[in-house]
Amino acid sequence: MKVLIACEESQTVCKAFRAKGHEAFSCDIQPCSGGHPEWHFQQDVFEVINMGWDLMIAFPPCTHLAVSGAAWFEQKRKDGRQQEGINFFIKIAESNIQKIAIENPIGIMSNIYRKPDQIIQPYYFGHKESKATCLWLKNLSPLFHSKNIDLFCNRITHVEPEEFKMYGKTRMQSWYADLWGKPQAERSKLRSKTFQGIANAMAEQWGS
Repeated sequence: MKVLIACEESQTVCKAFRAKGHEAFSCDIQPCSGGHPEWHFQQDVFEVINMGWDLMIAFPPCTHLAVSGAAWFEQKRKDGRQQEGINFFIKIAESNIQKIAIENPIGIMSNIYRKPDQIIQPYYFGHKESKATCLWLKNLSPLFHSKNIDLFCNRITHVEPEEFKMYGKTRMQSWYADLWGKPQAERSKLRSKTFQGIANAMAEQWGS
C-alpha cells in the first residue's frame, strides 16, 4: 500500500510500515529524526495529501486540543489558536483517502467532531506506560491488543502496572517524569513520539 504518516517527524510508524513492505512516507514541517529523509516530506501535509494514498495515519497537533492544557483554553479560544487546531483536525478527517486513522490525546475533539472509535494505552501493546490515546477510524478496524489479551473473552487479563516517580512534590508516570530535565522543545517532541508497540500493531493489523 501507499501509506502517508501525517504530522510525524520521528518516523516510528513510517518505519514500521516500511518493515512490512509498504511504500510509506512520513510528513511534517520539521525535518525527520528517524534517519530516513528519503522517506520524508518536509512540508505542509496538504501539499501531498492528494497523491493517491491508500491509507493515512495522522497525528495532528494536540497542543490546543488536549484536556491536559485546559487551563489555557480560554486564552487560546480568544486568540484563535484553538479554532486553528480544530480546523486542521477536521480538514485531515475529511481528506479523500479511503482509509484514515487519526490519533490524539483525550481532548475537545470528542465533543466537537465525534467520539473516538477506540481509546488505547501503551500497556495494551507491550509497554509499561499509561497514556490514553484516542483513535478516530475510517474504514479501519479497531486495533486489538497484541499484549496480555484473552482471545476468548476479548479483554485484557494481565495489565502491567504503571510506574510512577516523584518530580518535586508531584507524583507522575515515570516516562513523563524522565522528560522534565530536558529542554522544552525536546521534551515536547519526545512526549508526542508514538510507542513502538503501537506503531508495530498499526503496521501489522492495518497493513495486512
